[in-house]
Amino acid sequence: MRPLLAVLLAAVCFGTTGTAQALGPAADPLALGAARIAVGGIALGVVAALVARRPRRAADPAPGGPARRRLDRGTLTALALGALGVLAYQPAFFLGTARNGVAVGTVVALGSAPVLTGLVTWTTGRARPDRTWLAATGLATLGVVVLGLAPGDTPVPAGDGVDLLGVLASVGAGAAYATYTLAGAALIDAGWASTTSMGAMFGVAGVLSVGVLAAVGGGGLATPAGLLTVLWLGLVTTTAAYVLFGYGLARLGAPTVATLTLAEPLTATVLGLAVLGERLPAVAWAGLAVLATGLVVLALGARATRTTVAAAA
Repeated sequence: MRPLLAVLLAAVCFGTTGTAQALGPAADPLALGAARIAVGGIALGVVAALVARRPRRAADPAPGGPARRRLDRGTLTALALGALGVLAYQPAFFLGTARNGVAVGTVVALGSAPVLTGLVTWTTGRARPDRTWLAATGLATLGVVVLGLAPGDTPVPAGDGVDLLGVLASVGAGAAYATYTLAGAALIDAGWASTTSMGAMFGVAGVLSVGVLAAVGGGGLATPAGLLTVLWLGLVTTTAAYVLFGYGLARLGAPTVATLTLAEPLTATVLGLAVLGERLPAVAWAGLAVLATGLVVLALGARATRTTVAAAA
């Protein structure tokens, strides 16, 4: 149950991102995203370096593999792809929300991520998603779609319809998320500790983000309120969240983790209601219920699987 709770807590941290942005000063989304990864990624890299200095513990083995760290062409490729996925997620996500609004952009990005992760895992032969994952992912994705497409007060910026470029950008964000999730799983399979794998990918992305931030400028982020926002987004929604995320990824697998992180829009919606005073129509409440049901199905299925394995042992 601890890995499940770790991923869900990571999703809660992720879900505070929008509220933190809304409460903070106005800033260019690209600059804010770069600052977030620069602070959080480098901090996560430092954590990973400290973890790597310790002897590998049996408590953090690679699933189905030996407890050793390999550094070869395969792991270097996974590291590079993971860092690129981290970098690509931010601008793709913000472009999608800018073209189609926060609701539609978030729905497409978060709804496509677990589906793409599961499909890539399946097609590459790493694992075949079971019926519990398929049912839970279907329910959770449907809940996200209903939640995001529910009528609200904010119209789609493009006007009458959904903008195709915005949809493609949001799907690209989902693909970027799937990329660094699978890259992290590949590093863990190669014997890397979960924190080390997350820290290596985000540390590289964080260093590259410093250059992006220098190019676009910080704007309002240099104010006390801006710095507080960046610290929250960096240290809480990135560093702490991905330590928890990696812990769960090492024990649950990429498809299950990708589905569990659909708790992020659930958290974001609750915070929007409680903190930002947003209103939610009845159909969106139905979406929340379907999303929560999917997460419960996944949690119960994972628990049943562990009970069966323990009994067989």
